[in-house]
Amino acid sequence: MNNEERVIGVLGGMGPEATASFYMKVIKETQVEKDQDHFRTIIDSNPKIPDRTQAILYGGPSPVSEMINTAANLQLAGATVAVMPCITAHYFFEVIQKEVDIPLHHVLKGLNKYVDETYPNIKKIGVLSTTATRNTRLFETHLVDKEIAYPNDFEQEHMVMQAIYGENGIKQGNTGQHTKMLLVEVAERLIKEEGCELIVGGCTEVELVLNATDLSVPFIDPMLVAARDLTRPEKISVSELRSN
Repeated sequence: MNNEERVIGVLGGMGPEATASFYMKVIKETQVEKDQDHFRTIIDSNPKIPDRTQAILYGGPSPVSEMINTAANLQLAGATVAVMPCITAHYFFEVIQKEVDIPLHHVLKGLNKYVDETYPNIKKIGVLSTTATRNTRLFETHLVDKEIAYPNDFEQEHMVMQAIYGENGIKQGNTGQHTKMLLVEVAERLIKEEGCELIVGGCTEVELVLNATDLSVPFIDPMLVAARDLTRPEKISVSELRSN
């Protein structure tokens, strides 16, 4: 496998643990025989990028300028394709892509293709996401022909937000059993009460806690799908990314 033409740029600064986790997914999903065959991967974890949730829900500072700068820096460093390991950041995808010459991989478009190929009969998908991601309607826009369900009351939304942002949440470095129990409870209620046949991590931090075998239906990590897309040329080429 020739990896010389693809240099993966990771646009971080939107959760250091999620950025590191995505990098490890790239490593694990790359099919190589020796260390020298791995893709060159460049990470810019820019801490100056404002919080997307604050920007979307409360009119906080826009993250777009710093995200564009970060993507441009990745290009200058030699990246041939970039990816954002944050689902909510894709709300700003089109604006950023217009300002950057290298293609950005659209995680949700890749997810839609994966779901269609792997679970062609699935009709309803449950999404574990922050309120900001829900409000952007990113999943409804890009997972075409699928019914999308979110935590369906304030209590469930609060549980997801607590699992991610609470004082004992993932953003505070707590990825233990209590956090997992909160997310599993919400997911199983989506399955039983809403009839969801598949659960998707709608916030990258969710995948730091939940695994494929934790729920009574399949659980999909969108960033794992993205890592597979970016590391397997037979799955998606840079020219395909440009056409997206």
